[in-house]
Amino acid sequence: MTSEASASEPAAPGRIVLLTASHRVAPGLLSWPAWQTLRAADLVLCADAGHPQLPYLREAGVAVEHAAPTAQELLDACEGGRTVVVLPSGEGDQALTDGLARLAGSGRVQMPDLELLPGSYDLPGARLLDLVQVMDRIRLECPWSSQQTHKGLAKYGIEEAYELVEAIEDGDREELREELGDVLLQVVFHARIAQEDPDEPFSIDDVAGTIVDKLIHRHPHVFGDDTAETPEEVKAHWLRTKADEKQRDSVTDGVPLGQPGLALAAKLSSRVRTADLDVPLPAGEGIGYELLAMAVRAEASGVDPEAALRAAARTYRDAIRAAEGRAE
Repeated sequence: MTSEASASEPAAPGRIVLLTASHRVAPGLLSWPAWQTLRAADLVLCADAGHPQLPYLREAGVAVEHAAPTAQELLDACEGGRTVVVLPSGEGDQALTDGLARLAGSGRVQMPDLELLPGSYDLPGARLLDLVQVMDRIRLECPWSSQQTHKGLAKYGIEEAYELVEAIEDGDREELREELGDVLLQVVFHARIAQEDPDEPFSIDDVAGTIVDKLIHRHPHVFGDDTAETPEEVKAHWLRTKADEKQRDSVTDGVPLGQPGLALAAKLSSRVRTADLDVPLPAGEGIGYELLAMAVRAEASGVDPEAALRAAARTYRDAIRAAEGRAE
């Protein structure tokens, strides 16, 4: 190839790599392709002097220049086939990406190769970290949330649980997702309040750790050497380990008396049946005893009397609305 031909060839446009990293993953835990790209780059730029990855990159021997180049300046830095890696800030560098898009769309500029390289990915459950962070800020800065107590929030827990049940029974997937979030908020809110207790504080991590330990202990067929091939065997494992944990004096211990009447009657009936106790139903006059007998009969046949009554009531509601429409 002659020197004249070489001189007439356009310079290699180079390569721009936007290296993103999830703020929900500990800084420094980058993927192998990300580390390879960083080490091989001709220039690494970051506009955010407080970027959480910077100390770890410097420790690894990667030189990072604190700069906020324009789109054109970034193209100039790539001339001669150079690779430039940009670490966007947590909010993203919108002005830079918009500028690159305008240059690419103009058709008048030879663009370098543009690559978006995720340096780390969110793990399942990563958005829960965002929820904890948001709740912490709200607790500190919101005039209403900062004054709430466990007792003050109790009624909302009941309301959200009922709204979740309604979403499940309606079969509305979007509503179900929202109501699950509302119930989750109650858990995170109470855990955040609990952190401030002067005598017995605990955090959301303590709450999660407790339920993790409980689930592992009550599933020896999953995490241990026991076996369970049927749902009935799983339930037997659960009840056995639960009995060992609680060491209760009565099968009625732990049954909340404040729950709806039909649900309470069904729960007591379930405890009696599981313990194989012979407990005759109390005799008495009035609708309460009739409802008790019906709830016990429903539970014995595998029917949730509370859910059955709600379903019937919803049908009744529809009939009322239909009658109202005819009346108009």
